Amino acid sequence: QLQASGGGLVQAGGSLRLSCAASGFPPDDYVIGWFRQAPGKEREAVSCLSVSDGGLYYAESVKGRFSISSDNAKNTVYLQMNSLKAEDTAVYYCAAVRDRPSITCSWYQYDHWGQGTLVTVSS
Repeated sequence: QLQASGGGLVQAGGSLRLSCAASGFPPDDYVIGWFRQAPGKEREAVSCLSVSDGGLYYAESVKGRFSISSDNAKNTVYLQMNSLKAEDTAVYYCAAVRDRPSITCSWYQYDHWGQGTLVTVSS
């Protein structure tokens, strides 16, 4: 089970930190991803982390602004979002899939999903 939290309303240029708490499975055997879906748009990858080997992926649109990290003691993965823009407004979901070589940051590969947390960036 995954529990996402930390969304909210923030002004453009501000920051938020999203948390994804995992329970019921060992996150260090998994790839944890953050995905988002804006109204009327398709779900897209934001960032993914292989907890076991530290492999990272960032979408081009968030590189240099967002940072993904994990706290294995807390079974939690974070998404630090800085310099937020209006176009970052979306529902953000965390998801997990057991790590294996074929896994990328493609949402359809992920089989455990959290409930989503809304991020609204006002311009």
